[in-house]
Amino acid sequence: MPSSLLYVYLLSLLPSVEGRYAVLAGRALGVSLWAALLASALGVATLSLVLPRVLYLVDTLVEWMAASGWRSLGRMASLYKRYVERARERAAPYIERYGLPGLVVFVAIPLPATGVWTGALAAYLLGIEKGRATAALLLGGLLSIAFMLVPAYLAAG
Repeated sequence: MPSSLLYVYLLSLLPSVEGRYAVLAGRALGVSLWAALLASALGVATLSLVLPRVLYLVDTLVEWMAASGWRSLGRMASLYKRYVERARERAAPYIERYGLPGLVVFVAIPLPATGVWTGALAAYLLGIEKGRATAALLLGGLLSIAFMLVPAYLAAG
């Protein structure tokens, strides 16, 4: 059981999976609903606290990769820059129209290309202050888990 909880927590840290799908995976592994919920929520909290504070480091790394002269690193930098542009395009209308509540909603929607990772990136790109971004990411991430509680409850009986 402890290894299953660790697995749920680690899944909740992955882009596209995050807490919303980690809670379902936990149930499929036989973890109790409350334990899966707790492990998933801890993952969302970890991402919400860490991502707004480290994203500026990623930009520095990507610029170094692009300038390195290594074709494979340049391609990875190019892929990242395309991902960033798509994230900005998807999140900007929500945030520009609704502000921080828009970021919460964007993160909470359990669809691909939304969530804490993309929301953190959008908050960074749009210049949202780290503390406010953290709060919006945490609330949105927890809401996304809440949306998945009914399917999680029904999963594995």
